[in-house]
Amino acid sequence: MSRMMIISAAVAVIGLGAYFVTTPGSNSVTPANPLGAANAQEAADVDTSSIMEMTLGNPDAPVTVVEYASYTCPHCARFHEGPFKQLKSEYIDTGKINFVYREVYFDRYGLWASMIARCAGTPEAFFGMSDLIYQGQSEWTRAGDPGAIVGELRKIGLLAGLDAETMEACLQDGEKAQTLVAWYQQNATEDGVESTPSFVINGQKYSNMSFAEMAEVIDGASN
Repeated sequence: MSRMMIISAAVAVIGLGAYFVTTPGSNSVTPANPLGAANAQEAADVDTSSIMEMTLGNPDAPVTVVEYASYTCPHCARFHEGPFKQLKSEYIDTGKINFVYREVYFDRYGLWASMIARCAGTPEAFFGMSDLIYQGQSEWTRAGDPGAIVGELRKIGLLAGLDAETMEACLQDGEKAQTLVAWYQQNATEDGVESTPSFVINGQKYSNMSFAEMAEVIDGASN
C-alpha cells in the first residue's frame, strides 16, 4: 500500500460534502488522497494520542488480537454476527486474549458510525453500540442520501441511550474526525492493512478467517 485515504474534518459535518473512490459496502482499501499532498502532510502531523483504544479482555494476556474493520463492510458485519461472539465467549471473557478493535474508514458513512459509537464513551458501551450498528448495517447504509443515513445512525444512538444533543456534538466535532482519520491512517499503514476485516495477532497480519482458523492461530501463539 503506497498511502492511505485522507478525509477532511469536514466530513463530520452533515451539511458539507466529501467524495471518495469507494462506496459503502466495499471491503478493500483503495488508496486515495482527495485533499492533496499538503493536507496529507497535515494529517500525518496530527497528534492522535487523544484517541482511545477500544479493548476487551485481559490487557496482560499473552496474545493480543487487533481487528481492523469498517462499519460499512458486510464481511465485518458477518464476522461480528458469528465468529466474534465465539471469540468473545471462549477467549475474551475468559481472559485468554487482549482484544483491540480499530476502525477503518472507507467512506464518510463509516466515519459517522464510528463517531456515534465512540460517543458512547466507555469501551463496554462502544462495543454495545457497535453491535447495534452492525446488526442494522443493511438498513442504515441503504437509507438513501447522507442526511437519511445519519438519521438512521441517530436512531441507533438513541436506542443505545444517547441523547440527541450529545450525538449532535459528536457528529459536529470536526477536529475529532480529522484526528480519527489520522489515527486510522497511522495504524493501518504501520500494520499494512489493505482490506477488512483484517487481524493482527501478536504482530502477524491475517486476512478474514473463520473462528476455527483464528482459534488455531491464537492457541499456537499462546504456546
